Amino acid sequence: MARSALPAIASGEAGLSRYLTEIRKFPMLEPQEEFMLAKRYAEHGDSAAAERLVTSHLRLVAKIAMGYRGYGLPIGEVISEGNVGLMQAVKRFEPDKGFRLATYAMWWIKAAIQEYILRSWSLVKMGTTANQKRLFFNLRKVKGQIQALEEGDLRPDQVAVIAEKLGVPAEDVISMNRRLGGDTSLNAPIRAESEGGEWQDWLVDDSASQEDVLAESEELNARRTMLKGALGVLNERERRIFEARRLSEDPMTLEDLSGEFGVSRERVRQIEVRAFEKVQDAVRKAAVEHERPRADAHV
Repeated sequence: MARSALPAIASGEAGLSRYLTEIRKFPMLEPQEEFMLAKRYAEHGDSAAAERLVTSHLRLVAKIAMGYRGYGLPIGEVISEGNVGLMQAVKRFEPDKGFRLATYAMWWIKAAIQEYILRSWSLVKMGTTANQKRLFFNLRKVKGQIQALEEGDLRPDQVAVIAEKLGVPAEDVISMNRRLGGDTSLNAPIRAESEGGEWQDWLVDDSASQEDVLAESEELNARRTMLKGALGVLNERERRIFEARRLSEDPMTLEDLSGEFGVSRERVRQIEVRAFEKVQDAVRKAAVEHERPRADAHV
């Protein structure tokens, strides 16, 4: 689907309001409908199917984009960048893996938005280390967790807590907080007149029903069980490398693992790829076994 085919976002709050109203007209997709559309696009390049997948998730993009309002950038541009991430997700989505598109697309949307924000904030001055990026995108969240909601400089005790939580120097916390300025409240009115409502009123509640939540929870537990069982096909070295590279929140580098096992970085990479293939194959087989009782029940 071409970017130009999406609803236009005019500048200003009135333009944003019109856009949010327009995207609400696109219906949400049922799981089976989404699966069939994704299959049609993946196997036949059906552009109409891709368009329905994209438009049905525009509200998700808007919801995520609203969380980045505090960076002082035009929200329309933030949404547009998120839409680009959504289209990339649709292109790469593999419905046979059993995940919903929203779950997969969320990461593409956030990545596209964050990349745009980082470009716009001139990282040449701000820095580009992993710690600085983590601080940039998590400072507001942590401030909310510790109720540091006042504008202006943080108290020394607040700085210390944030620095410890994010693993960065206290000086970086102080500097970043000053650069980012005060937060924009979602309770702020859309228009000066109170009748316009607040920005949070436009945040779409895409919460699933209790039945869907239970079904997804059971499915997630099943996938975790499959993964745990699949790890059993690996030997000790393969499992260590796979978990360190693929399952850790802070993945180890090839260089660190090469030092740990006394082999080259290329050898570590080869072991990682082979381990991933073995786990993937084991998960597929487990998924087939998991689905078989359901199929038998409908015979």
